[in-house]
Amino acid sequence: MFVDYYEVLEISPNANSETIERIFRYFAMRYHPDNRETGNESRFSEIVEAHNTLKDPVKRAQYDVRYRDQLILRRELTEEAADPKSVERDSVIQAKLLSLLYVKRRQDVNHPGIGDSELERLSGCPREHLEFHLWYLKAKGWICRIENGMLAITVEGIDRANSEHGREATATRLLNHTR
Repeated sequence: MFVDYYEVLEISPNANSETIERIFRYFAMRYHPDNRETGNESRFSEIVEAHNTLKDPVKRAQYDVRYRDQLILRRELTEEAADPKSVERDSVIQAKLLSLLYVKRRQDVNHPGIGDSELERLSGCPREHLEFHLWYLKAKGWICRIENGMLAITVEGIDRANSEHGREATATRLLNHTR
């Protein structure tokens, strides 16, 4: 797991070596385990680790590469979180997965499963994107792995698919009556 050493030392990524040393000494005295008032062994260990990495020019350069990668990941995360259509797209994919598994169970109640590769192909969603949706649907109890390792819809999943379909059908009827 990535640890933001600049955050640990509460300094800018542009801080020079003198600033790093000054801040380190301040925090080291404050959090040293021998300090009866403010000592904190785990916080002190974090500070020492951050200092040892940032004070060495080679280690800092290597760390800064990872730090920049993390900044990119954070930016992508915030951009996706700010996109209101992101959650909407996820709901559509989850509904599609439930529908596929619903129809498969209805067509052959004794062999209701769909394999991972087939589900990927049928849904048009790559495996790495399916992982989140499958986790969510399993956690809700709407799908499960059956004895042969395939995925199948549960009774709760059928109820969910029916309630979603009922809402969509009602909305469609209402829209048709207003025209």
